[in-house]
Amino acid sequence: MAKNEDYDVIVVGGGNAALTAALSAHENGARVLVLEAATEEERGGNSRFSGGIFRAAHDGLEAMKPILHSSNERWYGRVESEPYTAETYRADWMRTSAGRPDPALVDTTIDRSFETLQWMHDLGVEWDLTADKLMDPDKQPDGTTIQLPPGGAIRARHEGIGLIERLYAAVEAADIDVWYSAPASELIAEGATVLGVRVRLEDSFLDIHGQVVLAAGGFEANPEMRLRYLGDGWDLVKVRGTRYNMGEMLRKSIDAGAQPAGHWGGAHAVPLSQDAPAMGDLRYTDKFSRYSYPYALLVNDAGERFVDEGETEVWLTYAKTGWAIRAQPGAQAYQIFDQKVVHLLEPRYSTSQPVVADTLEELAEKLSISAEGLRNTVDAFNAAVPDDAEGRTDPFSLDGVAAKPAGQPAKSNWARRIDQGPFVCYPVTCGVTFTYGGLRVDEQARVITQEQKVMANLYAVGEIAGGFFYHNYGAGTGLMRGAVFGRIAGANAAVAAKARSEKNEVAA
Repeated sequence: MAKNEDYDVIVVGGGNAALTAALSAHENGARVLVLEAATEEERGGNSRFSGGIFRAAHDGLEAMKPILHSSNERWYGRVESEPYTAETYRADWMRTSAGRPDPALVDTTIDRSFETLQWMHDLGVEWDLTADKLMDPDKQPDGTTIQLPPGGAIRARHEGIGLIERLYAAVEAADIDVWYSAPASELIAEGATVLGVRVRLEDSFLDIHGQVVLAAGGFEANPEMRLRYLGDGWDLVKVRGTRYNMGEMLRKSIDAGAQPAGHWGGAHAVPLSQDAPAMGDLRYTDKFSRYSYPYALLVNDAGERFVDEGETEVWLTYAKTGWAIRAQPGAQAYQIFDQKVVHLLEPRYSTSQPVVADTLEELAEKLSISAEGLRNTVDAFNAAVPDDAEGRTDPFSLDGVAAKPAGQPAKSNWARRIDQGPFVCYPVTCGVTFTYGGLRVDEQARVITQEQKVMANLYAVGEIAGGFFYHNYGAGTGLMRGAVFGRIAGANAAVAAKARSEKNEVAA
């Protein structure tokens, strides 16, 4: 394809945040170029590996129906979802991130969340309920009504794969230029004014001029940066997503004067099957994630519990549970289920073969963990479970059925005795998804300099933008903030490009 050295807007990256920025810029009259470091076959960034959940404020199932794909009609009458208010969304976000996020960034994401889903729907993105992602509804007893977690009720149809396919279809329909295997290597700048980006090609560099929207991800695929910022052992963890998020433009932007922001020692890290590949594999995307642990006991090599598996809904704990697993010997742990709860496992557990045993001692032997430790842990836990737990436990909502065994973490919800064999175990480790540290931006997605000023002509969206998440994370918030701020950045960059062009014409 022809390579024009001047564009109105240059978008660096090829995932959800990047493509929404490109489509928004085009919608606002800009000539747009997308620079994707990956090949066309591997395009899509971390978004393509995701489960596709978008955490949006909404007024309940009826309000979602107009944007849902028609196939979702099979769930109507079988699932329910309470409204997810802006206030609840904000409270969940601030609680999971210890009250540290920039309120303006949080409010902008929440306030524009559902309208952004509608905008994406108009672009051709299809939406589904998450019913079959949470568990296999067809394995539930007849007459069961599944309560969808309000903040995790909606996802892109066919998850990250479908999301990226639909967004690229919209990009191609808009005739937006996309260059593959074209990583940006640094900013072109005069002082704190960005003029464009330098692209690293196979045998040369190429300078492209225009407004720049950075959407190149964090540094989660870079073991050197993970070790430097996340700490000892993080260079060895498995990576759930794309191999291309190396943090290069993040570092180069800070070198050029952009201000770092957010939790540089934090990352989204989850329970991942021990047999998952070391790097994200598009044949499986997120199918090695293991999120049914609220119904399990999660133990380490000593057979000891180390987290409250039922603290709250899984979508508000999974991104920190990976950290807890990483801290265990060998960065490994074991999710143990009995026959009373195996029907509640997510369908993606089928990508691994569990370890199965009739007794806990036999299970411990097969896992090469402490049999005495496991037996003591389970016995103490079972003794602490209320006698009437079986009749009160509700797998589809926070049921408050708790156990508080001495010397162990409490289990705040879904406490049932683990006593009905054969016992089923899935060994897990830590898988990193994305990093939390990034560039400081304002609510217009403009990058802020180290002198607290706007860095002219530069925007940052998605994982490369910091200040959104600390310590923990609510499922679907990342894709949502990427789309909201991608749309904002694209529009603002297009307006700025037009103003700059008009100014140049007057000067000429």
